Amino acid sequence: MFQYVFKRYEKKYKLNNKQFNKLLGEIKPFTVADKYGKTTVNSLYFDTPQKILIRTSIEKPVYKEKLRLRCYNKCSENGYTFTEIKKKFKGVVYKRRIISNYCDAYNYLTNKKDVISPSQIKNEIDYFKKRYEGLEPSMCIFYDRLAFYDKNDMNVRITFDTNILYRDYDLDLTKGAYGNRILPDGFYIMEIKTLGAMPLWLCKILDENGIYPTSFSKYGNAYLKTLNF
Repeated sequence: MFQYVFKRYEKKYKLNNKQFNKLLGEIKPFTVADKYGKTTVNSLYFDTPQKILIRTSIEKPVYKEKLRLRCYNKCSENGYTFTEIKKKFKGVVYKRRIISNYCDAYNYLTNKKDVISPSQIKNEIDYFKKRYEGLEPSMCIFYDRLAFYDKNDMNVRITFDTNILYRDYDLDLTKGAYGNRILPDGFYIMEIKTLGAMPLWLCKILDENGIYPTSFSKYGNAYLKTLNF
């Protein structure tokens, strides 16, 4: 069963290979691995020709939002694809998404053809499209993900992303996961997602290892690399 509406807190951490391996061992007694195992996440971000969405996001406003297509592992025209709006307000992340095949989702977002079933979330995406006139494919982002859940609270999720790639050409996820690296080989972005407070066992592990939150946007970093920052 897919989840279509999310509201949660998300914190990000940048880890090197040594920190990753140490953390992986220390969280093991408290977590269970996601049933899908290692997954390749494929995302296509949409933006205006002036890159209004990502330029605004980089300025770290109180409120920011983005629109993307997301599919997992090998993306095909007829495979499951999520069309997602992701918003962040005062540290709280809200995500709303609809599911369709990739071809229908891509045609809908590029205004070629709309066969997406009506729904409240689709109405919100329609409004988003009208608000940001001229939305178009902007950036492909790919990465490999390992995910874990707290054994006692499935609302606590820990993910490790590595091999993070981007490209601002061939803006079609069915062409495969390739591009330029955002981080050097051997680095990970850990995300901790919760509905409220972080569990004490996890706070203790992070504190003992001197691991602290950082600001990191995959799309944002990719965009800055295209500007040679």
